[in-house]
Amino acid sequence: MRNDRRLSSLLALTFFIATGTKASGQPTAEPFNGQTINIEIGYGPGGGYDTYARTLARHFGRFIPGHPAVVPKNMPGAGSLRAANYIYNLAPKDGTELGAWAASTVMEPLMGNDQAKFDAAKFSWIGSMNQDISFCGLWGRPGTAAGSFADMFHVETIFGSAGQASISYQHPLILKNLLGARVKVVTGYAGTREVNLAMQRGEVNGACGLFVSSIKSQYLKDVQEGRLKLVIQMGPKKTEEFGPVPDVFDFAKSEEERQVLELHFKQILLGRPIAGPPGVPRNTLETLRTAFMQTMHDPDFLEDARRVNIDIDPAPGADIEKLLHQFANYPQNVIQKARAAIGR
Repeated sequence: MRNDRRLSSLLALTFFIATGTKASGQPTAEPFNGQTINIEIGYGPGGGYDTYARTLARHFGRFIPGHPAVVPKNMPGAGSLRAANYIYNLAPKDGTELGAWAASTVMEPLMGNDQAKFDAAKFSWIGSMNQDISFCGLWGRPGTAAGSFADMFHVETIFGSAGQASISYQHPLILKNLLGARVKVVTGYAGTREVNLAMQRGEVNGACGLFVSSIKSQYLKDVQEGRLKLVIQMGPKKTEEFGPVPDVFDFAKSEEERQVLELHFKQILLGRPIAGPPGVPRNTLETLRTAFMQTMHDPDFLEDARRVNIDIDPAPGADIEKLLHQFANYPQNVIQKARAAIGR
């Protein structure tokens, strides 16, 4: 009888190992084996968001159990709001559909946009590829002054925009409505690349939402040779990488205004975020988060990032969740003034 029980135990153990089951009852089988993970990019081809997401896609699958194919797809519209709404409401909740969109898009529900059909804190946040600083720039002919931020208080300056949820729209409005600059914003461009081309063609005077990484990869020579003049920087930290450029926080006239600016510009810590829909199983989310951070520190990935001139300064998904909960708890008077600053 004892030998029979021993044999039964041995057979059970053999089955336990063969089926790949942990003591916790969770399968050890590779969850993405033979599958494809799509990354829906909220902007058109060629811009900074597109470059980041495509660079991630080339490496991400190597660190995900099962080594799935990772396919970047462009879903432009409404300053990347279309992609965020799709991921939140329609994407399958199994980790096979992820999204990449602007930090400002994440803030749209808090800013009172009823077209933002999501609760930002409930996304399954994978992480952010970079914590960036944003600039506004004005375009001019080589050898001539392109303008300055001080000029914008006296002469109307026209900026192009991808849509009301994008920072190319919101940042110039903050300069106008909070700080008093004379600014006009023209919307309707498909993405940041099209806005920047419109600036170069002379359709608009300038563009906002120029990140450090995008400047270095696409416009460094224009900045160095004076065609593109960076006139103000916005972010949770300050850089002099492109010379002395005024910081938006220097123009705050009260503590309340400073808090409004913090609400708008601390979000740039989410410089290049990646997220899935709410309800992704916790073990799947942790698998993707772990693979994401492993990718961010992988030498081959970092070499690829250097090759395409993008900066990598990652933020974990858990940190993003924490930041978004902090935003939701800002004083109501600050939130109301922040909404007014972008015309809400």
